[in-house]
Amino acid sequence: MKQQNRNIGIAPYGGSAGGWGALKAVADALRRQMSFKQDVIALFKVNQPQGFDCPGCAWPDPRHTSSFEFCENGAKAVSWEATSKRTTPEFFAAHTVSELWQRNAFELEGEGRLTHPMKYDAASDTYQPIAWETAFAEIGALLRGYDDPDSVEFYTSGRASNEAAFLWQLFAREYGTNNFPDCSNMCHEPTSVGLPESIGVGKGTIELEDFDHCDLVLCIGHNPGTNHPRMLATLREVAKRGATIVAINPLRERGLERFTSPQSPIEMLSMSSTQLASTYYKVRVGGDAAMLKGVMKILLTMHEEALRSGAAPVLDEAFIDEHTEGFAALKQDLENTDWAHILKVSGMDRAEIQNIARLYANAKNTIICYGMGITQHQYGTQNVQQIANLLLLRGNIGRKGAGICPLRGHSNVQGDRTVGITEIPPQSLLDSIENVFGFTPPQKHGHGAVAAIQAIQQGRSQALLCLGGNLAEAISDPNVTFAALRKLDLVVHMATKLNRSHLLMAKHSYLLPVLGRTEIDQQATGEQSVTVEDSMSMVHASRGTLPPASPHLKSEPALVAGLAKATLPDSRVNWDKMIGDYNNIRDAIEAVFPAFENFNQRVMQPGGFRLRNAASEREWLTASGRAQFKVMEGINEDPRSLHCHDLVLTTLRSHDQYNTTLYGLNDRYRGVSGRRDVLFISADEAEKRQLRVGDTVNMIALDPQGERTERRLDNLTIVVYDMAPGSVAAYYPEANVLVPLDSHDTRSGIPAYKSIPVLLEPSVATHAESSGALR
Repeated sequence: MKQQNRNIGIAPYGGSAGGWGALKAVADALRRQMSFKQDVIALFKVNQPQGFDCPGCAWPDPRHTSSFEFCENGAKAVSWEATSKRTTPEFFAAHTVSELWQRNAFELEGEGRLTHPMKYDAASDTYQPIAWETAFAEIGALLRGYDDPDSVEFYTSGRASNEAAFLWQLFAREYGTNNFPDCSNMCHEPTSVGLPESIGVGKGTIELEDFDHCDLVLCIGHNPGTNHPRMLATLREVAKRGATIVAINPLRERGLERFTSPQSPIEMLSMSSTQLASTYYKVRVGGDAAMLKGVMKILLTMHEEALRSGAAPVLDEAFIDEHTEGFAALKQDLENTDWAHILKVSGMDRAEIQNIARLYANAKNTIICYGMGITQHQYGTQNVQQIANLLLLRGNIGRKGAGICPLRGHSNVQGDRTVGITEIPPQSLLDSIENVFGFTPPQKHGHGAVAAIQAIQQGRSQALLCLGGNLAEAISDPNVTFAALRKLDLVVHMATKLNRSHLLMAKHSYLLPVLGRTEIDQQATGEQSVTVEDSMSMVHASRGTLPPASPHLKSEPALVAGLAKATLPDSRVNWDKMIGDYNNIRDAIEAVFPAFENFNQRVMQPGGFRLRNAASEREWLTASGRAQFKVMEGINEDPRSLHCHDLVLTTLRSHDQYNTTLYGLNDRYRGVSGRRDVLFISADEAEKRQLRVGDTVNMIALDPQGERTERRLDNLTIVVYDMAPGSVAAYYPEANVLVPLDSHDTRSGIPAYKSIPVLLEPSVATHAESSGALR
């Protein structure tokens, strides 16, 4: 980058999370997208008992919701969906797919809401309008023509409601496959795989009210200020009543440091804030398991010293004896783990790990919250289980004010899994479907996201049906993924807005527009509501209040039913009855899943109801009926970390981003504006490499042996940031090019987005005279 372009859009941010900056961002988002009057009406209905669930994150609503139960990024999500901008047939006629492919994600979605069903025409290289019935008939005929049902992939986005997801899995299973790649495979699949082995359920164990009774909150590998901002209000209350919050993260994130509540007149008018984390520890990217084992190793020592001195035990021996198995094996593993290795891989001082252990030992009730900084590794499943181990040591699961809290992304990603979106269905689910609907579902396990792309690449899968989402950009290895998807015979996208996945054309490509969460869903018996499940197992209703963006939109349940009827002429499911009244879908969910007992009655309660969580009641649904301490061999989340490479990359989202959706090009809390071509690096690591803010570098991924590969991301501008040694960070999904498709957790299949050994080299634009690597 030339000298005059250095530092453009890079400046330290000195404010707190929230505050006037958040209100300004909300106002800007509303002003850019739609009329002020319509937005105000919409925002007053967000997360209200008679309104719609926020299309953003899955943080639960307070039991007594306020008039303003939304956050900055929730307001962006609402305005982004309820925009007055439209992507019409005239737009598609004026722009070829080849031309649109040159646009970035922000520009494509910025065109507005899709208005008509469209089909790709190869001769003109454009999408052209098609009648709904024609689209259904053509897609149904194509699906009936495939010899093997397992050659079709049924992708699901976490924005789908319980009703849409339930019908989707019913359609796919009656069709004959368990291929359900979904967004869980790319965010919290290690939770879904690891926690059932540890505690018998694949979900968090706490309720929102538990934060009122905890003494300590450990926040590991997540950034609430950007990814779940409504959590900040909860953490603020925890801090104000004197409980301790400890942040453990490779980057120092403003949303874990201090927060100015926009709903607090005193804080807003006085320009003050509430300190959240009392202590902030920076763990090296890929060092979480090492840190967790170090904490547990110290706890064992503290416990043995307490017993020798006659003091109160540190570990909850009664709980361990009565409720768990595997403690002896875990103890042996921790004793065999070398401190030098722990400190090298974690990048932390022993005193820091000791302080975390002491805080934990002295707290009566502890909640551990974690995000994708824990899960998106080659050993993500084991990372999750080490957190469960730590909680079990002191009996911090199954009592008030304590437990494990996975922070889910999309607002119904957890609910989709609950109602059957899984490529590895339990036999009980398959038997229940057969008993209720009278057809025999396939028994063979299906494909998750990575396996689906591999099957498409190898020619074993011919069709991809996507219920929302942006799979091509979300998954790792775009060079492989894009080429694979272009080989498909059929692709069907159901979406609210245009994204780059829609521009990877198959032989037959359809783009079908759906209602958004904010919009009125009118069916045969009147306006309908759908339901979602948040991160804490609360199920509540969502009812749109705005007129649809176009009269040609279909609801996701209605669209699924239309495809099913066209594909399965002898279906055992009464699709018309289901769609005419969504109460019938909920009755069917209840019949298949007993946990939804009295579904239609309970969901009418303000705030909804909580699904039973056995682990919360200390009932362990494991094979032995006890919680399990799970031993992790070694402490390296990624085998490549055995080399302890100089730099390991983590991908992250900007503040103007939700998953692959870009609301803008700013990252306010990290001091970046108007750009995404940046690389975050600590001052010490930059100094080692003689790098300054504004310099540009190329980043090259390393293979398992530590040798450079062809995977690279060029011309990234240096941003010096307060972060852990040996760590760098770049934006997702741009950095996905550095993640091979086969670099994933072998247990859960999640791509290893957050543990990529890399080297840096000067870019030609900055250091034309140098060709050496900046290790």
